[in-house]
Amino acid sequence: MKIRNFLAALAAGAALVGCVSTRSISNSGQPESDAATYPTRDGGSDPAFAYRGELSEFDVLGVSRDQTAFDEDIQQALASAKSVRLKFRSTVLLIQSGALFPDNSMVDGLSQHYRVVSFSGVPPRGTAADDAIGNSNLSKSLRLAAARAGAETIVCYWGILESAREKIATKTVSWVPVVGWFVPDERQHMRIRLKLALIDVRTGNWSVLSPPAFDSKALTVSPRRAVADQKLVERLKQRAYSAAVQELVNEYGNLASTQ
Repeated sequence: MKIRNFLAALAAGAALVGCVSTRSISNSGQPESDAATYPTRDGGSDPAFAYRGELSEFDVLGVSRDQTAFDEDIQQALASAKSVRLKFRSTVLLIQSGALFPDNSMVDGLSQHYRVVSFSGVPPRGTAADDAIGNSNLSKSLRLAAARAGAETIVCYWGILESAREKIATKTVSWVPVVGWFVPDERQHMRIRLKLALIDVRTGNWSVLSPPAFDSKALTVSPRRAVADQKLVERLKQRAYSAAVQELVNEYGNLASTQ
């Protein structure tokens, strides 16, 4: 009896949620649509603007997956490690993983405290063999680019959007007297999670920050679902970015002011 009740509850839950998906903040279009691209003047799309995946956290931080480490190396790293500092009005190289440009709301938020230099977060192309060789030096290449821009710190961030759609029993009804008025047929739940990495350009020391997740929900109708989805995405991004910037300033800006 308990097993039958459990299976019945499981089936009800499956009927309640119509679609569950996870997508990157850098590719936030509808899950069933193609990767987002930017239109060109002739109406086509430039492949250079197409989403090509995410930067590897290992490569950005300069962590080798196959490096042999000894106790002496660990002790030396601990002895030389220092906290990453963010000095007020210092220059920061900002990277959004997977995007050619960081989102404007993140740039605007950081620009209130620092001088922001935007940099591409599109991963390099190449074969698996090329990546094994080229990506091992990606961290130093980013630090060199930051140094040439006068940036003391690199801020790279990743983000995912987790969403689920809950079907509503009430659909569009024929007796509604207003033309074009639709009754919502889905409730969309969405959550955004961010991770930020700070890399000291001079030393390569780094720190990772994971702000709290933000969630929201909205009622949607079929004809305008894509528009409502993107509005919900933008609202969540703005909330998450604002909180992330504030936490970044509080934790690392205050540390810089005391040293």
